[in-house]
Amino acid sequence: MKRRDLLKAAATGIAAAPLALSATSAHAGDKVNLRMQTLYGTETDDLYKAFANDVKTSSNKNVRITRFRGSELVSNDQMLDAVSKGTLDMCQGYGGYWAGQLDMGNIESGIPGAWTSYDEAMYLHQTKGLGDLLTEAYAEKGVHYLGPVFGGPYDLLTTKPVKSLEDLKTMKIRATSTVAAILEKFDIPTVYLPSQELYIALSTGAIDGVIYGGTLEYKALKLHEAAKHYTYLNMINPGYADGMLINKKKWDSMSPDQQKIIELATAKHATNMHAWNVNGCLDVNAEGIFEFASLPAEDSKALTAAAMDVWAEEGKKSERTAKAIEAIIATAKATGRA
Repeated sequence: MKRRDLLKAAATGIAAAPLALSATSAHAGDKVNLRMQTLYGTETDDLYKAFANDVKTSSNKNVRITRFRGSELVSNDQMLDAVSKGTLDMCQGYGGYWAGQLDMGNIESGIPGAWTSYDEAMYLHQTKGLGDLLTEAYAEKGVHYLGPVFGGPYDLLTTKPVKSLEDLKTMKIRATSTVAAILEKFDIPTVYLPSQELYIALSTGAIDGVIYGGTLEYKALKLHEAAKHYTYLNMINPGYADGMLINKKKWDSMSPDQQKIIELATAKHATNMHAWNVNGCLDVNAEGIFEFASLPAEDSKALTAAAMDVWAEEGKKSERTAKAIEAIIATAKATGRA
């Protein structure tokens, strides 16, 4: 599925905007070639081409990025290790894949209830210090953290209609470990399966539903052919956050102007990718291939309350995760959620 038409530049006013740093200011420093792998396939080619072109143009062609698609050079869950060792120079990866290596991995990727809007997520990263904590954590791995790249919706798709959490007790739901820990508090059976197995699992009845993303992702995986009931959970939105990472030795070897170009291009790319995801979901919603419902308000509140137990467990991992959870709680209070 080619998604280039799903990115609506007019919606954000950013896709065509030039970087703030003049190209003529970036001549200082040696030429730099960066090999970067991402989680995604051909559907995001246009986004990464724009990112690489921004860097090349603003650096007077002194900095060039060659992007590789998901698992082309290393397995996606091995990208942190590869960037740490310099096998990859850069990656856009998902912290949940290396939560066993990085204390902040689950928190970075978006634990349920951590934020309920893009603005709230950015407030948590930029104002409440989550970004600084992630920079500190990744530095210990020999990696420089460039910032978050937020996705879109993260809700439930099932083969049968869902009107309440009670309905899910007779279903088996695919979920990640942090989401599963919450659902299991309501006696909802869960299992983890990789994305490439979801279509067959739904089609054969091995599972009854998935919590994986939004309608854009579900259509891309053709899951609408096996399940059409989409239920808004109101648990976390944006539903996940990737991280843009670069090898720290490579980063430190670059000139200040080159570093600034990478930072500005990353921020622009992150905004464009979030818009691509959200706008893409809206386009898919309009196609009429899914039937939509929402959990009752009391069920959504119960999920949020259960999520706080997960927060507490994450906070026990280290002093750093304790600080991160304090920031999440403070953000929830600032928005009236706690």
